[in-house]
Amino acid sequence: MPSRGNQPTIAVDTRSLVGPPTGIGVFTLSMLKALADRGVVRCIGMAHRDLSCAEELRRAGVEMEAQAAPSGVWWQQLALPRRLADSEIDLLWSPLLTLPVSNPVPGVVTIHDLTPLLLSGAHQLKVRLSLLPFLASTLRQAGRVAVDSKATAEDVKAHFPEAESRIQVVYPGIDPVFVPGHPEAIAATREELSCPRGYLLFSGTLEPRKNLSSLLDAWQALVETSSAALPLVITGPYGWKSRRLSSRMQELRPLGLHYLGRLPRDRQVQVMQAASIFVYPSLYEGFGLPAAEAMACGLPTIVSNRSSLPEVVGDAGLQVEPDDARQLREAIAKVADDAGLSRELGERGCQRARRFTWQKAAGEMEEIFLEILAGSHNLAPR
Repeated sequence: MPSRGNQPTIAVDTRSLVGPPTGIGVFTLSMLKALADRGVVRCIGMAHRDLSCAEELRRAGVEMEAQAAPSGVWWQQLALPRRLADSEIDLLWSPLLTLPVSNPVPGVVTIHDLTPLLLSGAHQLKVRLSLLPFLASTLRQAGRVAVDSKATAEDVKAHFPEAESRIQVVYPGIDPVFVPGHPEAIAATREELSCPRGYLLFSGTLEPRKNLSSLLDAWQALVETSSAALPLVITGPYGWKSRRLSSRMQELRPLGLHYLGRLPRDRQVQVMQAASIFVYPSLYEGFGLPAAEAMACGLPTIVSNRSSLPEVVGDAGLQVEPDDARQLREAIAKVADDAGLSRELGERGCQRARRFTWQKAAGEMEEIFLEILAGSHNLAPR
């Protein structure tokens, strides 16, 4: 094998870690740490600026490089290929959906979802312009196309049939910190949030695709018809087109809505562990990591019946039509009013969540890297 004896060197596009990690950034960070822990491949994270989590990655054993560039797209398409052509790099892996059009080494890409193509209103114009022009060339040239779910695999096959034979599902993992909480810690967190009886929880970036407005409709109807309705806690940063949502959330605060914003990981775990029910009515997910994390914490989970969420949650949660606020309201009331059902769903969720580990995901990515390298013509010692 190339590089450092038998250890291949993999360049990783880490632009999603330039700012605080969300979504793809969380995926990239966790996967890199798991790959470094396994030690089969040598990973070098590359980006156009220094990473926000640089010290955490260094401690994990991941090397990093930053080549200054005016934009991430400019860097990926022009600067990165020059760097790859003049180095010990054996393969480029992009967990950010695209590869350079001119890529001098074998390439592997991870497609988390096709929302830039299928839900154009889910992204800002600058995001769409940074991805859409390069999707077709990426899916033509990639030695392997890793996807987060079978649902995403079907989307890629439908729109890029030439890539079908190279698609492989690699489910993301759940960080091991997401486990059921201890009763004393749960009670303490609920008291801190002024929700002693518990609360509903939504976690995720506040953007139209997450369909939080439907959850607000369902929850408001519950509160207005039942004095026993649980408060609603929302965590996550504001995203694309969230101004109107922010105003409505402010209006609902007197009814028991708590918006906590973006939380540090340890606090996010505490808040999730102390919730009574997790609700995630997203319109489209490549995987739906927050729902998987909630299951790992033993929460009864309610999700939409769209895209990958039925695949990830299975019979461990309730599935609803996301556009039907009445159906969502009834599902919440059903779980809240039935302690036996709530306990059963929580137990099923814990069991199902065990199949999603970063060590398993990293092992599957390693196999992809090694297979692509074994079939390439770039194996001559450098």
